[in-house]
Amino acid sequence: MLSHAVGNELLFRNDENYRFFLQKYNSYINPIADTYCYALMPNHFHFMIRIKEETAIRTYFQNKKPGKELNDMPEFIMNCFSNFLNSYAKSYNKVYKRKGALFVDYLRRVEVKNDAQFGSTIFYIHKNPVHHGFCKNISGWNWTSYQSIFSKSPTLLLREDVLDWFGGLEQFIQFHNQPIFLKGAAELE
Repeated sequence: MLSHAVGNELLFRNDENYRFFLQKYNSYINPIADTYCYALMPNHFHFMIRIKEETAIRTYFQNKKPGKELNDMPEFIMNCFSNFLNSYAKSYNKVYKRKGALFVDYLRRVEVKNDAQFGSTIFYIHKNPVHHGFCKNISGWNWTSYQSIFSKSPTLLLREDVLDWFGGLEQFIQFHNQPIFLKGAAELE
């Protein structure tokens, strides 16, 4: 999934904004989706997720709204995303004394349909800060999941699933060391 700031706005002005956004993500999205990877950049973000099984979402809904019936699963899922973005935008607007929308009106989504697309999407997300000129190499941007794959610290990412797909940490690194085509440039990294 991808979303972008409206106009020339920034979504993140400092490290605390990035941290707060990830906290909100974990609160609103982690109960309904598993996360493979992400990249947060000053004016947009990418996440590769898998919506959880229906039983897990129903359990979450029942714990959140006891006695209520979940009649429209897709609507509930989209409401979780909407609540996540709205919660962040309201806090951001309050801190920076601004008004109005912070995000464009829609979340772009692309279904991952095969194994090749799975690996390519992870690489695309991790290389996005390089592509947009925020850093010179994939490991140079603090606000992606790339470094979390190396960590032994607990994570909400599906780290083992990602590493298993690539065939292990060394293969993950090798895949991510392939050339990156930079926006508007003929040279490779």
